[in-house]
Amino acid sequence: MKTLRVALAQINPTVGDLAGNAEKIVAYMKQAASHGAAIVAFPELALTGYPPEDLLLKPRFIEDNVSVLKEISREAKGIIAIVGFVDRPLDIYNSAAVIRDGQIIDVYHKMFLPNYGVFDEQRYFQAGTKCPVYDMGDIRFGVTICEDIWYPVGPARLQAAGGAEFVININGSPYTIGKNAFREKMLATRAADYAAIILYLNTVGGQDELVFDGGSMVFNERGNLIAKAGLFREELLLADLDLESVFMWRLHDPRRRQEKIAVGEQVVRVSVPAPEVVPHKIASAPLAPAMKMEEEVYTALRFGLADYVRKNGFSDVVIGVSGGVDSALVLAIAVDALGGEAVHALFMPSRFTSPHSKEDSYALAENLGLRLEEISIEPLFKNYLKTLAPSFKGMKAGAAEENIQARIRGNLLMAFSNKFGWLVITTGNKSEMSVGYATLYGDMAGGFALIKDVPKTLVYSLARWRNSRQKKGPVIPERIIAREPSAELKAGQKDTDSLPPYDLLDPVLEAYVEDDMSFEEILNLCDPENARRVINMIDRSEYKRRQAPPGIKITPRAFGRDRRFPITNKYKSY
Repeated sequence: MKTLRVALAQINPTVGDLAGNAEKIVAYMKQAASHGAAIVAFPELALTGYPPEDLLLKPRFIEDNVSVLKEISREAKGIIAIVGFVDRPLDIYNSAAVIRDGQIIDVYHKMFLPNYGVFDEQRYFQAGTKCPVYDMGDIRFGVTICEDIWYPVGPARLQAAGGAEFVININGSPYTIGKNAFREKMLATRAADYAAIILYLNTVGGQDELVFDGGSMVFNERGNLIAKAGLFREELLLADLDLESVFMWRLHDPRRRQEKIAVGEQVVRVSVPAPEVVPHKIASAPLAPAMKMEEEVYTALRFGLADYVRKNGFSDVVIGVSGGVDSALVLAIAVDALGGEAVHALFMPSRFTSPHSKEDSYALAENLGLRLEEISIEPLFKNYLKTLAPSFKGMKAGAAEENIQARIRGNLLMAFSNKFGWLVITTGNKSEMSVGYATLYGDMAGGFALIKDVPKTLVYSLARWRNSRQKKGPVIPERIIAREPSAELKAGQKDTDSLPPYDLLDPVLEAYVEDDMSFEEILNLCDPENARRVINMIDRSEYKRRQAPPGIKITPRAFGRDRRFPITNKYKSY
């Protein structure tokens, strides 16, 4: 029986931390060797962190990453390591180095450079042209990078036709809702079509607005999932590959012989010295269970927040609590991500704050084991009104007076941030950000907007899911979830005074923002008046969204990196 043990190191690198990333790579390399792996792979651009963005425009950064790779290669003793880094022959390339015993045996250059959504690789990299197959004794394998595997007729197909029994695909693939299941279907198809084992390795961790979910997988030559790492955690996934099974399966497919002839000179053969390893027996790990959608999103937000805080050198966060569901969810995620000792809650009531909001805010804090600090904004609000009275004389109270309250709260939160070094986490959701139902320098003021890509209807679902996980009763008081939402900036205010109901609003937002549906198509979701109203609010609010803090992307099309809309824009979609 012809078998080979391969390790997939699903690690959490930090962009720009070459020394720290190298230390982690070496540690996992040694761990893989201790488990008898002949090959260990690391994610796309694992050495630099992904995505390094305009660090790639600094020649010194490129030189340093190459120097550190050479140091890493000296630690690859008795094992072949595949490490994502930036190569620079004449241009720079998104690359995978094949290293062993101090030697860089070969470098694969990514051939398909994504330039859509959050990806901007054509800005930085040259595309590769070489399609190598690595000969390791009587074993042949290929290496590809991320986007390369998404194309049916791509380098992995050529490598498989050229004799590769397995292909290692290293990735920096960000999380969005439902993407993991979509990846599984695609990879199963590739493995079956190529009659090759596909090893998909993904990075894990938070990087600014992106969160990478891991979920590394191995599919056999028949397209069956045989190994899978967990989501949102570092892990060394070991897989024993049955290469004899690949040979037997290919014997029964005469089409492959014709394809092999067609490949011809497109594949380059590279000899790789085979490590002398005797793998000890390992217990086959059970496949990591799938998460339900709410658990997946909640975990992505928790994981992304923890990494944003940790990687940017913060120790504590502060959150304004209002008695509403958005701030309640944000507070719960923060405590789960950072621990209660690092989370500070501030309640800032005004004359319009209802008794229920106060009761529920204190109950929420108690359920989470937090002390809730209360500072009334009423004295400051009165002073504002008094100061502005001569200028506003004879005019009705309106948005100006409402927004003053939000800005006072934003100022207080920022004062705590400046005094104690705490990061302010804002609490606005995607529905509000879409239509501009948010106050510049008020509830938008802060360093990180945790749920800015979470629609309001999903906020409710996440709050209910979090409560369902608590055995001793709900963490988020049920009244917070059941109450009709209100900003409480004037007497008797409800969100529906300014917006359509969220169960009507959110489908229109998804259709217009994420799916780019036409006005006529959106009319299948609501009446013409509401469709025009929502589209107009979305288009007019781009200037606000540009000034919002970064926040975690969880939908297929988030504002900012994904959707780049002109602020000055006279085009009407209706």
